[in-house]
Amino acid sequence: MKNSLWKVAGYLLVILLGLLIALPNVLSEATLSKLPSFLPHERVSLGLDLRGGSHLVLEVDRTSLEDEWLQSLTQESRLSLREAKISTRSVRREGKGVVVALADPAGLDAAMEALAPLNGQIATGLGAGRSELDVATRGSDTITLTPNDAGITARMSNAVEQSLEVIRQRVDQVGVAEPTIQRVGSDRVLVQLPGEQDPSNLRALLGSTAKMSFHLLGQQGQAGVQMMDDEEGRSYPVESRILLSGDRLTDARVSFEQQSGQPVVSFRFDQAGASRFSQITRENVGNPFAIVLDGKVLSAPVIREPITGGSGQISGSFTVEGANTLAALLRAGALPAKLTVIEERTVGADLGGDAIEMGIMSGLIGFGLVVLFILALYGSWGLLAVLALALNVILTFAGLTIVGATLTLPGIAGIVLGIGLAVDANVLINERIREEVGKGRGAFAAIDHGFAKAYSTIIDSNVTALIATVLLFWFGSGPVRGFAVTMGLGIAISMFTAVSVVRVAMVAIATRRKLKTITIKPLLPFKLIKDDTRIDFMKARLFGIAVSAFLSISSIILFITPGLNYGVDFKGGIQLEVSTKGAANLGDFRTGLETLGLGEVALQEFGDSNHVMLRLERQPGGEQAQTDAVTKVRETIQKIDQTAKIERTEVVGPKVSGELATAGITSVVLASLAMLAYIWFRFDWPFAVGAIATLILDVTKTVGFFALTGLDFNLTAIAALLTLVGYSVNDKVVVYDRMRENMRLYKSMPFRDLINLSINETLARSLYTSATAFLAMVPMAIWGGSAVESFAIPMVFGIFIAASSSVFIAAPILLFLGDWRSQRQKDRALAEAQQAAA
Repeated sequence: MKNSLWKVAGYLLVILLGLLIALPNVLSEATLSKLPSFLPHERVSLGLDLRGGSHLVLEVDRTSLEDEWLQSLTQESRLSLREAKISTRSVRREGKGVVVALADPAGLDAAMEALAPLNGQIATGLGAGRSELDVATRGSDTITLTPNDAGITARMSNAVEQSLEVIRQRVDQVGVAEPTIQRVGSDRVLVQLPGEQDPSNLRALLGSTAKMSFHLLGQQGQAGVQMMDDEEGRSYPVESRILLSGDRLTDARVSFEQQSGQPVVSFRFDQAGASRFSQITRENVGNPFAIVLDGKVLSAPVIREPITGGSGQISGSFTVEGANTLAALLRAGALPAKLTVIEERTVGADLGGDAIEMGIMSGLIGFGLVVLFILALYGSWGLLAVLALALNVILTFAGLTIVGATLTLPGIAGIVLGIGLAVDANVLINERIREEVGKGRGAFAAIDHGFAKAYSTIIDSNVTALIATVLLFWFGSGPVRGFAVTMGLGIAISMFTAVSVVRVAMVAIATRRKLKTITIKPLLPFKLIKDDTRIDFMKARLFGIAVSAFLSISSIILFITPGLNYGVDFKGGIQLEVSTKGAANLGDFRTGLETLGLGEVALQEFGDSNHVMLRLERQPGGEQAQTDAVTKVRETIQKIDQTAKIERTEVVGPKVSGELATAGITSVVLASLAMLAYIWFRFDWPFAVGAIATLILDVTKTVGFFALTGLDFNLTAIAALLTLVGYSVNDKVVVYDRMRENMRLYKSMPFRDLINLSINETLARSLYTSATAFLAMVPMAIWGGSAVESFAIPMVFGIFIAASSSVFIAAPILLFLGDWRSQRQKDRALAEAQQAAA
C-alpha cells in the first residue's frame, strides 16, 4: 500500500500537462499573447450554437449531373462521328442513354472505334478500372451508350471534390474567417461559417453552379467586349464570346519550366476540349487568354505555343502559391451538376453569446450543488472527490483541445452530466471503504479492499455508458456529436481522476497521518441512509410492476395520440426563433404570417414572453422555395414588429430528416442490443433479460414524458434517450454486481432474501449517485435554454425512473427468472433421478 514515487510523478506530470493545455481556455487574448511560445496556446473551438454562424449541407444533384452528362455525351458523339466521317441517321437521347443510329450498317465497327475514347475508365473508388459507360449494339446499325451506376457514382464523387475548391474560393470572397468546408459521405459537402450570415445570400453564394470559361482579350469599347476585373482590381477587356467552357478540363497541376524554373500550370482536356483548344491556341500564339470564373478574371496568361494533344502549359508572372491557386481553380471551376442545400441551421451571434452565458452559469451551479452534496455525505474525505471532479473538468477541456473537438451547448450538458456520473465512482469507493471499516479492517486494508471491490463495478458501469456515447457519436451529427465527445472523454478521464488519483491521495494521507482506521463521517448530524437497512423490497414487487406497466401502457397511448412533437430534425420544414424587445403578440404574428400562403404556421412562446418559436411545413417546389419562404417570413416579421430579431433559423429537407430519424431509431436499438450482449457476457442471461426488459420500460416512459409535455422530439431528444439507456443499465449493473458477489458468499440463502440484501447494501450508492446526477442536471433543465431543454428536462425525469426501476422492476424480473430456472433445474434433476431408479 505504499505509493510508488514513479507513479506519483507520472500522475503529477499528466495533471500538470492537462492544466497547461487547458489554461488558454480561461485566459483573455491579451494575457494569452504574453505567454511564452513554448507553452500551449490552442483553445477549444466553439460550435456555431455558442458563437453564432451558419451550418449548411449541400448535396450534388444526381438528376442534374446525369442530365448534363447525357447532353455532353450526345454532343461529343456527334462530333466524334463527324470527325471520323461516319454518317448517321440520328444521335439522340433516349431514356437514360444516348442512341446512335448509323446511316450505313457497314460502318458499325468504325463507329464503335470512334466512340471508344468517350468511354473513360474510373480512376478511383470501388469501380476503379471499370468503364463509365455500358456500350451495346442493337441490330447492325444502332449503338447505345448508357452511363452505369459506377460511372455516375464516380462522377458524383469527382463533383464533390471539385465543389470543395469552388466553395472555398467563394467563401474567401465574402471574407468569412475560419470557415469549415469538408466532404461528408460520397455526395455531400458540409459548410460551417461563423458570425452573422444572411441565409438567403448564403444559399445564393453556395448553391448556384460555378461556370468557368475561356475568352480572348479584345479592345476596350469594341462591340462584344466587356470589362472584367481580377482579384487585385485590374480590368481586362474580355470578349463576350466563349471559346471554350471549363467543363472540358480533366486535370490541372503545378509544374516548373525546365529552363527558367518558373512555376507553370500544366493542364489536360478531354478529347473534345483538346481538339477545340488546339485550334484556338494555334490561331492565337502570343495573345493573352482570359480564364473567367463567375464573372471574374482569374488569370490572363500568354499563350506561348500551340497546345496540341490535349495537354499544355499556362505560364505568366506566377509565384508558386499563385500557380497552385490557379491549378486548383482550374480543377474545381466547372461543376458537373448543381449543389442543393438540403440542411441549413443559422444561429445569431447574440443567441450564441447567451448560450455560452447560460451554459457556464448552469454548469457552475450544477457543479456547486454536487460539491455541497458530496461534502455533506463524506465530510473532509469528500474533498478528495471534489478534487477529482475539478481535475475531471480540467482534463476534459485538455482532451477536447488535444483532439481538436468543437464544444457545443449539448457538449456543455455532456460535461455537466459527466460531473454527476463521475461522482458515481467516488460514492462506490467511499461506501465500500465504509463497509470494510465496519468489518474491523484497518486504514490501509480498508482502502485496498474498498478500491478492489469497487473497481469491477466501476468498469462495468462505465463501459455501459461508453457504449451509448460511442453509438451517439457514430449516428449523431453536429452539436449532438459534441455531447458524445465531451461525455465520452469525461467518463474515460474519471477512471483516472476518481480512481487512480484518489487512491494515491488516500494512501498518502493515511501514511502521513499514520491512521489506524479511516472514519468517513458526514457533515450532516445524521446519515441519509442507515447502514443496517433491512427493507423487504420484494414484498412490493407486484405493486411496482403493476405501476410500471400502467405508466408504460399510458406512454404508448400518449405516443399514439396526441403523439410526439417532432422537431424539424425528423419531419423536415422550417423553424425560426424570434426575439422581441417587448412581449410578443402571437395573434399579430399569426395573422400576418398566415397571409403569406405558406401552409400551417405554428407559433409558441418559449422561455419567456419575449421569445417565439415559429414553424412552417416544408414548402413544395424544391430548395429555392425554402429560401423564398424564409425571406418572406423575415420581411413579414420585421413589418409586424420592428424590434423583432431572428435568432435562429433551421431548414431541413425531407431526405435529411428521414435519414436522421432512421439513424436515431437505429442508435437506440443498437445501444439496447449492445447492453444486452455486455451484461449477458459479464453476468448471466437472466440478468441481461431483466436489464433489457426494464430498459424498454424506462425508454417507453420517457417517450411518454415527451408526448405529455410536448417537448421537441429531435436529435437532442435521441441523445437523452441514449444517455438514459447507458445510465439505466449503469444503475442496474451496480445492484447486479453486488448480487453476484453475495451469491458466492451466501450459497444457501434463498434468492429472494439475497436480492433484498443486495438492494439494501447498494441502496445508499444508488440514491446518492442518482441525487448527484439529478443535482447536476436540474440547473441545466431550468436555465439551459431551448437548445438543451429536450435533453436536460427528460434526463431529470429519466434519472428518477431509472433509479426506481432498478429496485422495483429489474430485481423482481430477476427473481422470477431465477425462481423459474431453479424450478426447471429441480424438475430436471427429479426426472433424471426417477429415470435412473427405473
